[in-house]
Amino acid sequence: MRPSTLVRRSAITVAACAFSVLPAVPAAADQPTVRTESGVVQSATEAGADRYLGLPYAQPPTGSLRWRPPEPAARWRGVRQATQAPPRCVQRTTAPTSEDCLYLNVYTPSGAAHGKRRYPVMVYVHGGALVSGTGSVYDPTALTRDDVIVVTLNYRLGALGFLAHPALTGSGGNYGLMDQQAALRWVQRNIGRFGGLPGKVTIFGESAGGLSVLSLLASPGSAGLFSAAINQSGAYALKLPGLSTARQQGTAFATAAGCADQSATCLRSLPTAQVLTHQGGSAFPTVDGTVLPRSLDDAFSRGAFHRVPVVNGTTRDESTYFIAANYDLIGKRVTAEGYPAGIQAMAFVSPEQARRVAEKYPLGDFPSPALALAKVATDANFACPALNVDHWLAARVPTYAYEFDDPKAPQLYLGPVSFPYGAYHASELQYLFKIGNAVYPGSLTQDQQTLAATMRRHWTSFATHHAPATRAVWPRFTESGQSMISYRLPAPATSDRFATDHHCGFWNDLRTG
Repeated sequence: MRPSTLVRRSAITVAACAFSVLPAVPAAADQPTVRTESGVVQSATEAGADRYLGLPYAQPPTGSLRWRPPEPAARWRGVRQATQAPPRCVQRTTAPTSEDCLYLNVYTPSGAAHGKRRYPVMVYVHGGALVSGTGSVYDPTALTRDDVIVVTLNYRLGALGFLAHPALTGSGGNYGLMDQQAALRWVQRNIGRFGGLPGKVTIFGESAGGLSVLSLLASPGSAGLFSAAINQSGAYALKLPGLSTARQQGTAFATAAGCADQSATCLRSLPTAQVLTHQGGSAFPTVDGTVLPRSLDDAFSRGAFHRVPVVNGTTRDESTYFIAANYDLIGKRVTAEGYPAGIQAMAFVSPEQARRVAEKYPLGDFPSPALALAKVATDANFACPALNVDHWLAARVPTYAYEFDDPKAPQLYLGPVSFPYGAYHASELQYLFKIGNAVYPGSLTQDQQTLAATMRRHWTSFATHHAPATRAVWPRFTESGQSMISYRLPAPATSDRFATDHHCGFWNDLRTG
C-alpha cells in the first residue's frame, strides 16, 4: 500500500529551527538518559523498569494546527525530565486535560537503553470510544519483565480527533489515526536509542484502541510501521461512515457549536468546552479515501490490509458492561415487555429483525431479561464481527483468535447491578496491565494471577516471535479448524465452539438476509 500524500507531507515537515530551552537541570547520576531526535530525556526507574514519561512526538495541535495533520515535535536544549505523566487529550473528565497532549511514554527493562541487548517493542493504543482515555493509566511494567519494551500514547479524541468538515481541507477527519501513525513513526526513528528493535513492533489496543489497530491495519499510511498486531474487542464498528455522511455530521456540529458560517477560522477559535458540549458520546474513523480508502469490512474481506500476523479476540460477556451503563446504573431495568425494544436499541436491528432475535434468544433461556439482552448485544456487536475478521484475516496472514472467559474478573469501573458482569468488556486489561483509573480497585486471586501471567507471556511471545508461546495450546485459526484459545480458570484451553456458542450463523444470515 502506498502512503497517502497527506501523511507523507506531514512526515517531512522540517522543524529544525524550532527549539525550546529547558531549565538547566543536572542529570541524576543514577537515572538513565537517552538522546532522542528532539533532545535528551531522563527516566525514572521503578519496579525494575525504566519509565520515560511524557515524550512529545508531535507539536501541540493548537491554534492554527488544530484540525491539521500532526507536525514533528520541536527540539529542545537541556535535559528533559521524563518523570511525569502527560496531560490527557481534551475529554469529559475531572482530570486535567489539554489540547497540548500528543505525548507518549516508553517503558523498558531496567538499563535497556545502555545495554547490548535489543528488545521487541509493543505499542498500546488506549480505548474509550475515541472520546476518552489516556495511555499513562495503563502501567505495562509487568509486560516489560517478559523482555519487551512497551510504548503507550495519547491521540486526539472526540471532535478534535475525528471531525470531518468541508472547511477543513485535505482530511476526512481522521486526525486521531494520523496521530497514532505519527507516534509509530517516532517509534521507528527513536526506539533503537532505548534498546528497542524498530523492525519488530507490535501494535495492540482494546475497544476503541482495538478499532484503531484494525484501522491502522487497513490504512496505507501505516506501511512499514509495525510487524504484528493484537486487536482486543475492537471489531464492533467494521462498517465505517463515508466522507459525505461524516461531513454532514461535521456541518451540523459546527452549526450547533456556534459556527454558522462554517469557516475553519471559526472552528479553530472555538473554546474546548464548546467543542465538548456539542460533540457526541462516541467517535468513529471515516472512510476518507486517503487515511482510510475503504471501510474495514471491505478492506479485510478484499485483502486490502498490511500482511502481518494478527491476534484477534473478545471477552465472553462483552455487553454486560453496556447493559449496566444503559439500564441499571441510570435507574432503568430490562423487562420482558421492553425486551424487543431493547434488542432494537442494543443490536441495531429493525423491529422485524428484533422479533426473530427474540425467538432465537428466548427469555426462558436466561436468568434475567438483562442477561438475555447482554447476550444478544455481545453476539451481535462483538463476537460474530470478530469471527468474521478471523475468517478474512486467516485467509491471508497468520491469525490467532482468543476469548477471555473469567466470569469472576473484578469489576473495576462500574458499581453493582442486578446481574453478574462475568467476563465484561475490558475485563482482561487488568490481567495485562496495572490499571491506574480503576473506580473500584480490585485484586486478582492467586489463580487469576497465574492466568494473568500466562496471558502476558502469550502477548509478549507474540511480540517476540509473531506466534503465541506454545502453538500446541494456542493453534492458528484456519477455515477448517477455527480453533481459538479460551482464557479461563483453572487453565486456558482450546475451543472450536465459538461460532456455535455465539450463534454467528444466525447473525450472518440476519445481517445479509
